[in-house]
Amino acid sequence: MKAAHIYGARDIRVENIEIPELQPGTVKVKVEFAGICGSDMHEYLAGIYPIRKQPVLGHEFSGVVTEVGEGVEGIMVGDKVAVEPLIPCGHCKNCKRGMSNLCTQSQGYGYSFSGGFAEYAVARAENVFVLPQNMSLELGALVEPTAVAVHAVRQSQLNLGDSVAILGAGPIGLLLLQAVKAAGAGRIFVVEVSEERRDKALELGATHVINPVTTDAVQLINEMTDGGVDVAYDAAGVQATFESGIMIVRPGGEFKIVSLWEKPVNFNPSIIVKTEAKISGSYAYNNLFPEVINLLASGAINGNAVITSMIALDDIVEKGFEQLTKDRKQCKILVNMSL
Repeated sequence: MKAAHIYGARDIRVENIEIPELQPGTVKVKVEFAGICGSDMHEYLAGIYPIRKQPVLGHEFSGVVTEVGEGVEGIMVGDKVAVEPLIPCGHCKNCKRGMSNLCTQSQGYGYSFSGGFAEYAVARAENVFVLPQNMSLELGALVEPTAVAVHAVRQSQLNLGDSVAILGAGPIGLLLLQAVKAAGAGRIFVVEVSEERRDKALELGATHVINPVTTDAVQLINEMTDGGVDVAYDAAGVQATFESGIMIVRPGGEFKIVSLWEKPVNFNPSIIVKTEAKISGSYAYNNLFPEVINLLASGAINGNAVITSMIALDDIVEKGFEQLTKDRKQCKILVNMSL
């Protein structure tokens, strides 16, 4: 089968490899759609993560079941499915505390095991979720990033009617926007340099969009909220958004960091000392796939709105990774294995 291998920074190659073997308790999936994630981009631009144990990328993917291993129940050949990539150990302290996303021995598809940028994938049955008949496989590939956004909102101190700022309107930012709206946020400010992404944010329910290149977002948000939003979410991961985030939350508010970072940031802790605001992180998700599938299938979160391109696996570098480095109009690019 064909699969996309990463060998280092800006070195991804589509090569022919053996199809993973079906094992007892596992399911073989013919991959139909797989999304390029921000974390994939970090590896492409900055180099391979230490956690990577094999080269086949892709952890946001959906497909159709072609084989079912011995002992598997509730999943049948022909089922449309989404695959959850996280494989917690179930035994460490964090797993026992109910925080499997923070498992100290975690593995994952697309990192420890062959991922979704391949024609076929084999996954544990407990990582395979059957999609409703009315839900497309394209949306199935959006379950993983949507779970990231929903988890971040659930982990934050957002309450019904609260004001929110979202810094960055890429895929996670736009999914965060819809998640906070579904959770009952009041005013929603989106700060984004791309005009196309600002327009999309308005379409999806932002009450205010701000171009930080032409407008002082910190001053404007603080003026409009009389001292800052209740919760700000960073979905960009750069120095400018970090600086803005800590300056636009009200005293006692929360700055929730959802993005991954390629570089450290400079930070004066006195800003937080003087406001008693919180800086907190959000990593992946925890047992959320069933709920997120329902949100996407029902249209409560519009996953289709963040998809901007469909490309073939053979074009994953030039029309995928390279395109995302230079075209701010792009949001979520899906690899369509049928192209």
